[in-house]
Amino acid sequence: MHLRTKITGAVRAAWVAIAPGRRAWQGASLGLAILLLWITLWTGRDALAPTGWLSYLLGVGGLLLLAGLASGLVLGLLRWLLANVPAHYAWLLLATIGLLALPFGNFTPAGSIITITTFCLIASALGAAGWILLHGGWRSLTPTHRAIWLLGLVVGGGGLAAGLPWLLVSGGPAAPAGSVTTPPGLAPLALPNPAGPGSYLVKTLTYGSGTDRHRPEYGPEASLITTTVNGDPFLSGWSALRTAYWGFDEQALPRNGRVWYPAGDGPFPLVLMVHGNHNMADGSDPGYAYLGELLASRGFIAVSIDQNFLNGSIIGNAFSFEPLQQENDARAWLLLEHLHQWQAWQQTPGNPFYQQVDMANIGLVGHSRGGEAAAIAATFNRLPYYPDNARIRLDYQFSIRAVAAIAPTDGQYNPAGRPNPLANVSYLTLHGSHDMDVTSFAGANQYTRTSFTDGRPDWFKASLYIYGANHGQFNTGWGSYDVPPPGGNLYNTGQLLPAEAQRQVAQVYLSAFLETMLRQGTDYRPLFRDFRTGLAWLPDTVYVNNYADPGDRYVATFEEDLDVTTTTLPAGQLQSAFLTRWREQRQGSKRGLRENGVVNLGWDAARANGQPAYAVRLPAGALALTASDALIFALADNRDPAGAATTPTDLTLELVDGAGALAQLPLSTVGALPPRLAAQLTRLPFAQEVELSEPVLQHYAFPLAWFVMANPAFDPAGITTIRFVFDRTPAGEILLDDIGFNQPQTQPWPP
Repeated sequence: MHLRTKITGAVRAAWVAIAPGRRAWQGASLGLAILLLWITLWTGRDALAPTGWLSYLLGVGGLLLLAGLASGLVLGLLRWLLANVPAHYAWLLLATIGLLALPFGNFTPAGSIITITTFCLIASALGAAGWILLHGGWRSLTPTHRAIWLLGLVVGGGGLAAGLPWLLVSGGPAAPAGSVTTPPGLAPLALPNPAGPGSYLVKTLTYGSGTDRHRPEYGPEASLITTTVNGDPFLSGWSALRTAYWGFDEQALPRNGRVWYPAGDGPFPLVLMVHGNHNMADGSDPGYAYLGELLASRGFIAVSIDQNFLNGSIIGNAFSFEPLQQENDARAWLLLEHLHQWQAWQQTPGNPFYQQVDMANIGLVGHSRGGEAAAIAATFNRLPYYPDNARIRLDYQFSIRAVAAIAPTDGQYNPAGRPNPLANVSYLTLHGSHDMDVTSFAGANQYTRTSFTDGRPDWFKASLYIYGANHGQFNTGWGSYDVPPPGGNLYNTGQLLPAEAQRQVAQVYLSAFLETMLRQGTDYRPLFRDFRTGLAWLPDTVYVNNYADPGDRYVATFEEDLDVTTTTLPAGQLQSAFLTRWREQRQGSKRGLRENGVVNLGWDAARANGQPAYAVRLPAGALALTASDALIFALADNRDPAGAATTPTDLTLELVDGAGALAQLPLSTVGALPPRLAAQLTRLPFAQEVELSEPVLQHYAFPLAWFVMANPAFDPAGITTIRFVFDRTPAGEILLDDIGFNQPQTQPWPP
């Protein structure tokens, strides 16, 4: 007991010697108050300023009030922990921590704590030191407190001097990601640049309810007036604040749109474009004008759909017990209701679009939540009833032939609780390695779930992964910050592709996709099989693409069962030799696992007692193959890019026929497998929650004629073995998927 008393007394004496005085606490509180006000004003700049200055000031006041009330409640619960801290300081500290924590969604807990603590420490130290100095408290300080004051001044002043410029710059340059390898003989696609303007003069107009209180283009300036639709069955969490802002509720949703269309005689294919989630008061629909103008010049009617009233609101969400969320089914349904309107205009004499709309060729393009909604709309389009409430009839049956998803979400709405299937429609998805909002390639899941079952040969699905692209720059209004400030200033925007370059990728791929699917006679399909056929049209960065169409005949997709020796093709067999890793699994991502099944193969020549290899044995006569067919498969490097995985992986492909004739080609004949693309999203490396990279599958196609050229004795009709021989890179790890054959209409280049 005597020892404990001594220790307690020593601790109290030490605290008395160093404890801040009244002025120090007052100054620290002032520093925190300034920081709290700055955070609120800065956050509100993007979230609230577009609503007008009155709403901005009221919203900022509301946020401060909410933070104060919440921190007061927490303070009451934690007061016993802060017994030696003045209440005003503790209150401000908790409020500041609460607001600072909002924008750190992709930070690790440790990263968030360190960052928030640093902000609060700098503000407190600088405030305390400055307040003491201003009020003449220096003379009354003990030598110990003077040393602490000097330390606080150094910490606060130095932190502000170093931290503020650091916050205002965009971050460091991206790490090298390798380069695109182009095999000899690869010829560019002999078609016009799909991102080049077409021959049509572009006209524009808007349509809407005619009563929009915030945007005159959908109010009195609307060229065409539309009726509202009842979205109540698809929505929950529509608040009174949302109604007060927009002037309508979920039972009277407007059909608003911006239209770019060709001046000339149609009919023209129809393309609806829809944005994703963003500050609802900062309109997202104008951000696709660069696409609308391009498409209209090339003979499409392009419409950017307004769904801003379904977007988020900091104030609306903060003061709602049930904020609007999981609304992607409503976004999808509303797209189909817009198509209803266009069908009516196409049939109405006197309307500017009378007999000008080709309703047999419709495409949907969506960004972020809009990308998921576009795929859901294509599914809803063919369903007789809403899957979650069969009292709601759907049965639209429009001729939607193409769905394109830019950095889409996935799984925010699952029809009947199941991942959204997509059948018999072409699907394209684009995603950036530096997406700081949808950080993992979610569109790859919808790619996996897209199938072709109706026997039509013209469908296809494709994906493109773009090094250096982020989430927001696909929309001219969203910009380089995928996360609102001040948290957004802690992200590595300096690593991004220039905004114009990122949108150039979107123009090339979306235009080529829609030209291929919605217009007769123009086929850019080789671009989707191999991006290198369009390198002259694309900015200089690294790309990874995957591709599939109804002509694919798979022998191994790694989806059928748990037996690692069985193939998708009946009676086939999978074998391995001298591998360090052989297992079938779900493909990884930056956030957990994807829905796609793959085989994971690893090798290390230094540890092997023979030649590492993986083989697919085919039953005799199972496939009627000719030299015009191609061996297809998809590969992804699965090595950690933070280690030594900086060089491309190469291997040897071997085909063996029934007579034992063997033909070999290096993988690098088409292109060695590039390493995984690493992206340091946060400027503080220790703070990044998600993985630096994710394995992304690259499509390969090897014409069997090339193997015949390598060995004229080889007979493609009698293939019995496909072997992947790991003899060109000493050690590595790959994911392999979708092994099979296809008969492409054209080969991109000779061997």
